[in-house]
Amino acid sequence: MITVVGTGTGAPPSDDVLAGAGLVVGGRRHLDAVRLPETAERVVLGPLGPALDTIGAYVEKDAPVVVLASGDPGFFGIVRVLAERFGPERLDVRPGVSSVAAAFARIGLPWDDAVVVSAHGRELRTAVNVCRAQPKTAVLTGPGAGPAELGAALRDAARVLVVASGLGSDAERVERVTPAEAAARDWGTAVNVVLCLDEARALGPVRTVAGPGERPAGWALEEAEFAHRDSMITKFEVRALALARLGPRPGDLVWDVGAGSGSVAVECARLGAAVTAVEKTADGVERVRANAAAHGADVRVVRGAAPEALAELAETPDAVFVGGGGRELPAIVAACARRARRTVVVAMAALDRVPAAREALTSAGLTCDGVLLQSSRLAPLPGDVTRLAATNPVFLLWGVRPPAAVEEGVAQ
Repeated sequence: MITVVGTGTGAPPSDDVLAGAGLVVGGRRHLDAVRLPETAERVVLGPLGPALDTIGAYVEKDAPVVVLASGDPGFFGIVRVLAERFGPERLDVRPGVSSVAAAFARIGLPWDDAVVVSAHGRELRTAVNVCRAQPKTAVLTGPGAGPAELGAALRDAARVLVVASGLGSDAERVERVTPAEAAARDWGTAVNVVLCLDEARALGPVRTVAGPGERPAGWALEEAEFAHRDSMITKFEVRALALARLGPRPGDLVWDVGAGSGSVAVECARLGAAVTAVEKTADGVERVRANAAAHGADVRVVRGAAPEALAELAETPDAVFVGGGGRELPAIVAACARRARRTVVVAMAALDRVPAAREALTSAGLTCDGVLLQSSRLAPLPGDVTRLAATNPVFLLWGVRPPAAVEEGVAQ
């Protein structure tokens, strides 16, 4: 058997676990904290490959192995790798307290409604987008993806960061800082986890299902669900297909350019994405903010006219919806297509603008498709009868970046 013991934020492994071990594997601080049998081989974890090969050699000769890990090794930990390599039936997992549970315990908050994201060995942008979209997030950090980098990316967000370092040790430290304060410090290597909180919403309601807030039961909401001016809103039939092509999900960043009422922005946020809405008019900005607040959605609103305003957005969006633009539409679509990692969706009432918008998408290397949407809704007539009332036709174009291009990171 391979006995996997979670240490660090929980109880140390008992002597009987280590007594018969032929091989003990773990981080240097874990190994230094226990008394090892004199006959046991000691392997300090660095690159996983050599350590797994050594474990494999002991498994082949049925010699007992002990692996020491931090907290709960089945939670973003080494259990996954060991189970894949040697099979779960060979593992005897003895979890400790995870760093996430310990960090929330230190600040007296429940975490059944928290979103947990790992930035260890992964792109930081996913963690940043989750932090922007959710009121309570725990980020497992790593080299190049620590509190300073997270704080720098969240400077404009109304969030508090709780940095937990050395959990379970004599050097334990738990600090509340603003994103700007986090960005200005060197945090060293002892950080376990960073909690990102919207403190006004950090103590949520009693939950039945753990995880982030409940996903909406439906989307493509009626226009009456949003404040808008003179019916200047993306109709729900168009919005339904636009959302399907945008594919907003937790960890994504979506831009809504020419947001108007912000109906697309709000629906993307309700589906778990981080959202930036770009709107040029002052009353439009206030309308987007009001609609977001009414639906409990976290939408960052930037006032400015595209395409110039887009140059001020440092982040790279996964998907972009363009809902306005006039004569500037080709330039706006081109600017969005250069930046988007995955897809750009464009809604147009003027058929004349379709060729130029399509050219802007294809010139940026996106595969383009589209459809003219023309629907008729049921409308009552006197005498308890019903007619069909036609809505204005809208052309929807979408450009999709080939998967190979996304993987190679060609979108800048």
